[in-house]
Amino acid sequence: MDPARKARLAALRAEAAAAGDAGDGDAGAAPAAEQQQADAGEQQQEDGQPVLRFRNYAPVADERIQHEKVAPAQVPEFEEVTVDVDAVLGDNPEEVLINVAPKKANWDLRRDIAGSLARLERRTQAAMIKLMQQEEQRRQEEEQQGE
Repeated sequence: MDPARKARLAALRAEAAAAGDAGDGDAGAAPAAEQQQADAGEQQQEDGQPVLRFRNYAPVADERIQHEKVAPAQVPEFEEVTVDVDAVLGDNPEEVLINVAPKKANWDLRRDIAGSLARLERRTQAAMIKLMQQEEQRRQEEEQQGE
């Protein structure tokens, strides 16, 4: 064990004994205080400055711990983007706006019923053809009766 530490511990024991003789009556507190002071003594650096250990504390006087600071991040510089609007829009600017416009809110519903709508469209066309054939047949019958 280091002789300097032995001397400190002996001095602390003497102080604790003197405090105990004074009538504290708390014998358990003296060894704990002695241990804390001994640990604090071990944390001294060679030049007499204490070792600074910060976990969740930002020190107010930070001149002594400049080595722990992180340099601020450098923001990269970006070139300004220039766009030729006429070249992008082309001849018809309204066409570009139509292509850029967002889809309507019911696009997913339209997608889901597209098959049913196609089947309904075929049936509608077949019904219209049937009605036209009936109308043509009725006209031909009227012409035959009129002759």
